[in-house]
Amino acid sequence: MKVFDGHGGVDAASFTKKNIMKLVMEDKHFPTSTKKATRSAFVKTDHALADASSLDRSSGTTALTALILDKTMLIANAGDSRAVLGKRGRAIELSKDHKPNCTSERLRIEKLGGVIYDGYLNGQLSVARALGDWHIKGTKGSLCPLSCEPELEEIVLTEEDEYLIMGCDGLWDVMSSQCAVTMVRRELMQHNDPERCSQALVKEALQRNSCDNLTVVVVCFSPEAPPRIEIPKSHKRRSISAEGLDLLKGVLNEL
Repeated sequence: MKVFDGHGGVDAASFTKKNIMKLVMEDKHFPTSTKKATRSAFVKTDHALADASSLDRSSGTTALTALILDKTMLIANAGDSRAVLGKRGRAIELSKDHKPNCTSERLRIEKLGGVIYDGYLNGQLSVARALGDWHIKGTKGSLCPLSCEPELEEIVLTEEDEYLIMGCDGLWDVMSSQCAVTMVRRELMQHNDPERCSQALVKEALQRNSCDNLTVVVVCFSPEAPPRIEIPKSHKRRSISAEGLDLLKGVLNEL
């Protein structure tokens, strides 16, 4: 599964969509080390964008991929798209938004000589990591504040892990991760159709006046709809939802 959010034209996003997963599977480290293969594929794709004379060098794209082998899922992200796991109603963020103002990204950018103007890297891009954008990166091999290196997150899926939401920043600009997870779970319990869930998230983001591109993918890990979360019986009325109760339990368990 993959999500790309292009800027400066469609060239980089279209090229990356066609090639990046193929490069992962062709890498010498695949499948023994999917992390090395994925990281290598991001860099190779970025360099291929620089070498392709037919492509616009000012075109760039964020890249978010999810690769599942057996019960292991690897999330790779470069840019401000986001992957969120639905875990019995709780939202677990599996990627970090690479915004220039993010502390770790800002420190990396400034260390490499870059600057941030009004939230934009070198006054030009609203993301700190992307593939392409060779009009900013300069020449291959040179250190550049705009990185194509993905951040990786690997997890082993369990029975509590119900679905994955992947979306570009047009969704997350107007909706929290927990809101999206709660909405998808409710939709799945009604019709168990992940495609309709994706459409519902896009529709909701538009109603919330999202002003950016909207790409959303929902992937279910089971053919069955999520089960209802049982609330312990009590004589006292509760004002917290089942999803909220499960979220609270998860937070307490992590303390």
